[in-house]
Amino acid sequence: MSFNQCEQAILNSCEQLFEDALSFTEDMVQQYGVLNHEQGVLDIVERQLCALKLPVERVAMKHSDMCGHALYAPVPWDHENKYNLVSQLNKGAPGKTLVLNGHLDVVSSDPADMWTQAPNQPWRKDGWLYGRGAGDMQSGVAAMIFAVHAIQHAGYTIKSPLIIQAVVEEECSGNGALACLQQGFGGDFVLIPEPFGPQIYAAQVGVLWFKLLVRGRPAHVLDTSAGDNAIEKIQKLIPWLKSLEAELNELERPAPYDQIAQPFNLNIGKIKGGNWASSVPAHAEMEGRIGFPPGMSASHIMQRVNDCIEQAALKDKAFVSQKPILRFHGFRSEGHIVDTGHAGVGLLANCHHTLLGKEPEHYLSTCTTDLRAFHFYSRTAGTCYGPIAKNIHGVDECVDIESIRHTLKTYALFISRWCQLEKK
Repeated sequence: MSFNQCEQAILNSCEQLFEDALSFTEDMVQQYGVLNHEQGVLDIVERQLCALKLPVERVAMKHSDMCGHALYAPVPWDHENKYNLVSQLNKGAPGKTLVLNGHLDVVSSDPADMWTQAPNQPWRKDGWLYGRGAGDMQSGVAAMIFAVHAIQHAGYTIKSPLIIQAVVEEECSGNGALACLQQGFGGDFVLIPEPFGPQIYAAQVGVLWFKLLVRGRPAHVLDTSAGDNAIEKIQKLIPWLKSLEAELNELERPAPYDQIAQPFNLNIGKIKGGNWASSVPAHAEMEGRIGFPPGMSASHIMQRVNDCIEQAALKDKAFVSQKPILRFHGFRSEGHIVDTGHAGVGLLANCHHTLLGKEPEHYLSTCTTDLRAFHFYSRTAGTCYGPIAKNIHGVDECVDIESIRHTLKTYALFISRWCQLEKK
């Protein structure tokens, strides 16, 4: 490892501040910022930015401005009163703008009684920090914010333009990042500390969310044949959707996803129906997600899902009386291939090599991130590089503590080499 005096001072600063970054992560985890309950974590981050003497402003999610944009994901909830947090340094200064982006929202931890400890009460064990959001991705948010602070703490001022974005709704729509970009908080290169470990994020798939509603006919269970069971009917659609999943994976795996046996996954994530155990259910609803290859448009996969359900309704006599109702909400996010030849990616790889003494591996993602917003909105180059996490979206989610330290140092080193610094 070879560092100049400035870099060594910054890395020393990272060490001195590391426990503060961990405590900040734990503060965010305690807020349990699930969808439409993000205010607590927003308050924590805003206070932390102010405490670090970083400028902060609230960037509203204006439905009227976003709804006409091609990247907007329609959602059934109100986000008119929601906002993201942005810290913008040196607007208009010479140099290329670096953006650090991370999301604050987390997914539900239910059922909480499956966890070893309460999911919103972080705990440390054997080098891991546990809690919902610890990995995905509040430790990454802490690392990127404290990377900026570490440079200032080491006695240097960042003179180049830099933007920190802490956004909401990454887990369901991407509308938070879109709102920031629409209101001018973009840049020339973006780094996102998603918890895929210290490797170069090289591609991500497209993701589509959908909802199906099936009607039945209610009846007393003394004669179930007099009714039409909506819950049983809706389950008949799953094999049809699985056949679409198989088709995508068997016939439509473009490079580099031809390296992965099944990159485009279907998930039936939610199902509900009926209203009484002794009544034949008259309604059932199912929500799901399907991945699709880079290069395929959102409108195309929507049509494919629609055709799949149409075929099911046509060929299964269970749907003779009424077809399933298909709706799309949330993600309709196209996939893309990262430009790993970009100078920013090369600089990140150089920082990785300087710290670890080896070249970083590349990672092909079978999910999506807010990186797509930057790619499709303004063709902004960027990648993800972050801590190592386990059980994200699962029980006992946790993040490797030493990997947070490495992420903090890598981001601080990257900023020092990307931006112009001045000794205070």
